[in-house]
Amino acid sequence: MGNSGKLAVVAAFVSLGLLVLAAVVLEELVLYLFLGAVLVCYLASLVQVFNRRRYLVVLLGAVGTSLFIGCSIAFLRMWGIAFNQDANALGSASSTQDSDIYFYLAAAAGVGTLAVLFLGAVVPSFGSRAAVPTKRPSTAAKRTPAPRKPAPRAGTPAKRPAPRTPTTPARRPASNASGQRKPAPKR
Repeated sequence: MGNSGKLAVVAAFVSLGLLVLAAVVLEELVLYLFLGAVLVCYLASLVQVFNRRRYLVVLLGAVGTSLFIGCSIAFLRMWGIAFNQDANALGSASSTQDSDIYFYLAAAAGVGTLAVLFLGAVVPSFGSRAAVPTKRPSTAAKRTPAPRKPAPRAGTPAKRPAPRTPTTPARRPASNASGQRKPAPKR
């Protein structure tokens, strides 16, 4: 699992803790922290799913996200608070008694989308290539002929190997000796 998968797991646990805390204290700041943790979990799971190339999970996440957004807008529209201040701008306003179904559908689509993306990011694949060792043919069955040396051409002379250099290093003068040579004594 990559860094985004680990971040998704941490964000999921943090968001669950913040959900419990929000239910206990009923503070607006805790609710915003919860929504931020859910958003981090959603984005980290989406990145991990793309990294694992699970495109069916991405497609299911896109459908679930679309349903969540659509049902949320329908719920807000039923209350007359979506898009504009005039409740009769797009037609006659519906009664707010039927708006609960959109709220429940939006909640179910949101939770379902998060669950699908989170499981797609965290659960390892069943047909993993890394889990199954690849079989290699034995070396006896895989015999290759020895490479042949090209035959020398009749018109070209044979090349001689380069002369070898001596293996002993040349002696250098001592560091206290001068850099000039002394003249040879005359006879």
